Amino acid sequence: MDFLMNLSGPLLYIIIFLAKTVEVSISTIRLVYVNKGERVKGAVLGFAEILIWILVVSSVLHNIADDPLKIIAYAAGFSLGNYLGVSIESKIAVGLASIQVVVNEKEGDALAGILRDHEFGVTIIEGKGKDDSVKNLLFVQLKRKKIQAAIKLIKETDPNAYISVNDVKSIIGGFIKK
Repeated sequence: MDFLMNLSGPLLYIIIFLAKTVEVSISTIRLVYVNKGERVKGAVLGFAEILIWILVVSSVLHNIADDPLKIIAYAAGFSLGNYLGVSIESKIAVGLASIQVVVNEKEGDALAGILRDHEFGVTIIEGKGKDDSVKNLLFVQLKRKKIQAAIKLIKETDPNAYISVNDVKSIIGGFIKK
């Protein structure tokens, strides 16, 4: 701790910036884990996050009137940390999702077959669209990591498909590809 308190100038700004970037990135990922019910992972990340936060905030507040550039380093680290945290989270893609697809009746069975061939669970419901046209509604429950693969298959089969993707807190029963 004394190490940070005795630093000044560009090295201190870089340390504050990098530490704040890491701390906010951890915070973003922690919030996702907590929201998805991953308590242990959330707690471990929270412990690391708060340790870094205490060190960074104490170094920023120490003699802040004499060195206001520490505030700029802190704010820049916060901004980059948000960006990186969201980017990392999208790569980790924790949790489950639901894709709803609306296609014409004739494409529905073919699309369901293709998705099932790729081990996606699919449920089909018949519906009506504009002017009473018959539509198939396909419901696909999957891991978030598999969203892009499923969307690619859907678009290759029916480029005009209407696709809606939602996060899912939990699923009980059914089939989810491992």
